[in-house]
Amino acid sequence: MNPITFLIDNWDLYIDGFIRLFQAANLAFVFAMVVGVVIASFRVSPIRPLQRFAAFYVTVFRNTPLLIIFFLFFFGLPKLGFTFTPFVSTVIVMSLYTGAYLGETVRSGINSVDTGQAEAARAIGLNFREVLGTVVIPQALRTVVGPIGNLYIANAKNTVIGTTIGLFVETTAAQRLANSTGQPIAAFAAAAIFFVVWLLIAAQVFTSIEQRVAFKR
Repeated sequence: MNPITFLIDNWDLYIDGFIRLFQAANLAFVFAMVVGVVIASFRVSPIRPLQRFAAFYVTVFRNTPLLIIFFLFFFGLPKLGFTFTPFVSTVIVMSLYTGAYLGETVRSGINSVDTGQAEAARAIGLNFREVLGTVVIPQALRTVVGPIGNLYIANAKNTVIGTTIGLFVETTAAQRLANSTGQPIAAFAAAAIFFVVWLLIAAQVFTSIEQRVAFKR
């Protein structure tokens, strides 16, 4: 069957899962941005314990398979008395995981800001936190809109791994439809249509933002 026809025939199942996936991925990315900015700030902080903590955090999350983090979080924490729903677990895990990558991206943006900017800010009496928050990071973010857009797309696709702990997303619907109809190619191709449309729109949005805020050099 044509994937488009298959998608139309099973629209309710797909759209329900897609909305859950969209919510989880976008919530996770917002929190990941917060985590990323904090980690980047720690990485460039003059306080050595904060530098070491941020470096350790990035190393752990960048070198641990995402699937293992999901399993440790969802099945390990209940043994310590902490229980979360699959949806909340997916948002938290993706926030922490993507936040590590965003931290390095924002740090590269911070390093690209002319040191004279920070020196001038310090000369007028701003402390480190004020220099970073009001002068350096706003400029740093403007230089890394493109890489942040790439991480948004990666975060959206990685969120699908939440199906392994029970998050109901469109690929779960696709799996059930593939099993019940015996048409796996049509079922998964229909699911892929959602991703292609969604992420093409997202890429265009980030491109527009980048063109609007990028420094003219």
